[in-house]
Amino acid sequence: NLSSLLWWMRRVIAMRKNYKAFSRGSLEFLFPENPKVLAFLRRTEDETILVVVNLSRFAQPVELDLAKFSGCIPMEVFSRNRFPALRRSRYPLTLGPHAHYWFVLQSPSAASRARKRVRIPTIASVPGFSELLTGSARRDLERTILPNYLTGCRWFGAKARTIRELRIVEDPLISPHPGGARHVLIEVNYTEGASEIYTLPLQIARDENAHRISREAQQAVIAEFADSNAILHDATFDPDYRAEIYRIIREQRKLRARRGEIVGSPSAQFTTAEDLSANSSVMRGEQSNSSMLFGAKYFLKIFRKLEEGINPDVEITRFLTERAKFPNVPAFAGTLEYRSGKNTVVLALIQSAIANEGDAWTFTLDSVGSYYERVLSRKADLNEIGSTQLIQELIGGIYPEKARLLGQRTGELHRALASETDDPAFAPEPFNAMAQRSVVQSMRASSRRAFELLRKKLDDLSEAFRAEAEEVLAAEKQILAQERRLLEQRSAAHKIRIHGDFHLGQALHTGRDFIFLDFEGEPARPLGERKLKRSALRDVAGMMRSFQYAAYSALWQPAMRQEDVPFLEKWADFWYREMSSTFLQSYLAATSDALFIPRNESDLRIALEAYLLDKAVYEIGYELNHRPDWVVIPIRGIKHILKST
Repeated sequence: NLSSLLWWMRRVIAMRKNYKAFSRGSLEFLFPENPKVLAFLRRTEDETILVVVNLSRFAQPVELDLAKFSGCIPMEVFSRNRFPALRRSRYPLTLGPHAHYWFVLQSPSAASRARKRVRIPTIASVPGFSELLTGSARRDLERTILPNYLTGCRWFGAKARTIRELRIVEDPLISPHPGGARHVLIEVNYTEGASEIYTLPLQIARDENAHRISREAQQAVIAEFADSNAILHDATFDPDYRAEIYRIIREQRKLRARRGEIVGSPSAQFTTAEDLSANSSVMRGEQSNSSMLFGAKYFLKIFRKLEEGINPDVEITRFLTERAKFPNVPAFAGTLEYRSGKNTVVLALIQSAIANEGDAWTFTLDSVGSYYERVLSRKADLNEIGSTQLIQELIGGIYPEKARLLGQRTGELHRALASETDDPAFAPEPFNAMAQRSVVQSMRASSRRAFELLRKKLDDLSEAFRAEAEEVLAAEKQILAQERRLLEQRSAAHKIRIHGDFHLGQALHTGRDFIFLDFEGEPARPLGERKLKRSALRDVAGMMRSFQYAAYSALWQPAMRQEDVPFLEKWADFWYREMSSTFLQSYLAATSDALFIPRNESDLRIALEAYLLDKAVYEIGYELNHRPDWVVIPIRGIKHILKST
């Protein structure tokens, strides 16, 4: 009984072991005005736990004095949900009868801390764009202030490169009012490699507005003006700027720029939609682009890194909405474009907002966590994988149906993308011998890079799975041979436009269905490469690999007792294989006669195994560079794929 006192106590003990502050930290009582609420802190040098308990059988409100932790974010330890950040004012909470909270007080992000330590630069000019964008003020902006600001932004993708020069290439006024924001385009040149263009909308805030932005969105502050209560900031945090962007698209306005023009291009439906320009908010969270909501109806994305041509996210979303009539994407509503001669760059995309319960990744983690609890509740009886009935009981009845639905919707997505035969950008194309050789050569190059990196970092890996890494290294020739088998295919499968970066985080769960998002492809790849037609099985392999990541991510949650992890690892692998198979079978049923699926079963198996191996090998390189402790996931994935071939 997972709801029993025994299981509650096991979860509490497991959580207590994960935080040293519970057992070794100092104890500091807080004294709220409500005597029916007990509140105290447990603290070590690197951990602060806040415990709040309602001692009453009735719901109780409480306000806590946590001013010395201003800026910290309380994270509830069991759900991992983040509550609103602490402020200098008293922090209000409401507790149900006999309820309690255990919070970890998380410090602001490393980027925020760094920005707090760095002194905000001062601009020695009058706070106005006519002065700021000319003469010595402009030189200071381009040489020092903007380069330093860019390197601290989450959306700036070239932090590892050295900026040689930065130039403002366009700065059109967005508003009809002289004091309005500027939609600035910046060219960044590096000491090595090609230059890049970024969007950085700028606005000047004064007095109370300046104080509000400095307080609520410190990361948006670029510089202060000397001898005045004014700041230069990222204009996405200015409601007037957001309103103007919305209206420019909706009203099909054109704005003159120095080298071209900015043009709003709405869908027919959006031109007659309700004007929600005055009801906007910035979506928080670290993203490679900047997003905002208008009411609960529209979602606008400002692309930060710009490339010449139509962004795949815009192109595919518009095609699926207007021509394929595919219902499982946010409907296309319009774009903001920069046009110069024959060249077009997409600056922003607006789509319908989708009411949802979170992404499929979060939903999956919750489901896997419940699965592990069911496995542990029967630990004494589970020495080996049991009967089909037992397996169904452990996995549960809801998630397999969701995995089937996800597979079905993925198949329908690919059918929609392959439905146009007259448009060269979307018409399916035969997978000829030259295309097959190109795919195999790309796979071989990726494999060699990943395995070379794995050899270099082998001694840095944990002893617990170093032997497994050596097994995979020893299988390098087998992996290359498996990928080379793609050249043996003689089926008539076609290549089509695909999602390109397909995983559980790219699907919203509405409660009843799934909605697919973000058709940009892998951001690190050039735009032209992201628009190439490929095998639909690349998307399938990406989603199947995502199931394994979910299984292990749930296994490594803080609420999990460390002594249970070794026992659960084989059950994690089992869950991943079962759900991947469920997803795949549903996908194949939805695409049984599709021209982009190999008709020969042997060809299908060879192709899918090759794409799964290619994805897992890519993950090895990524994890070694970013999360070395996670490299065990693709290593075990490769072992499973090779074992099943």
